[in-house]
Amino acid sequence: MNKDVIITEAIEYVKDLFAGNSDGHGADHTMRVYQNAKALMESYPEADGFMVLLAALLHDADDHKLFNTENNANARAFLGKRDIPAETADQICTMINAVSFSQNRGKTPETLEGKIVQDADRLDAIGAIGIARTFAYGGKVGRDLSVSIQHFYDKLLLLKDEMNTDAAKAMAQKRHEYMCEFLEEYYKETGMERP
Repeated sequence: MNKDVIITEAIEYVKDLFAGNSDGHGADHTMRVYQNAKALMESYPEADGFMVLLAALLHDADDHKLFNTENNANARAFLGKRDIPAETADQICTMINAVSFSQNRGKTPETLEGKIVQDADRLDAIGAIGIARTFAYGGKVGRDLSVSIQHFYDKLLLLKDEMNTDAAKAMAQKRHEYMCEFLEEYYKETGMERP
């Protein structure tokens, strides 16, 4: 099993899977999560990097907002065509299933690898990119600005304190502060009251 080849194939797989997606959950998001995971792993060399990177790349392959699949069908289809042991594929799917904020609120993944993948995804939901993604998704689903702003309070501003690893907590702090500055400016420009 050539792990580097499998990672390269996974990158191509998600680019094809998310072709044409522009709502903040596309291949560009997946690649940022992948890069976040790589950056976090520098602080945790004991983590199984192959599983972390595959889970990061496949974490949205079966996202309920995008696909009507069951039992990680898209991720398993990719993994099943490679020389990956069934136990490893199951562990990767367990990590993937621990990523979603709405489905895992208050839950911490059991493994270091799962914590890294969850943190990598959550880092891409905050800061400048988190702001951009919020409004991209809001536009797709027809949310007005006030509903998108409420999303900051329902999710984005909570993520800093829900990071699992110290490395992610450090990265999240700056991104959190940037969102707070954005909201201050937003309220000044619109004259809206804070919720």
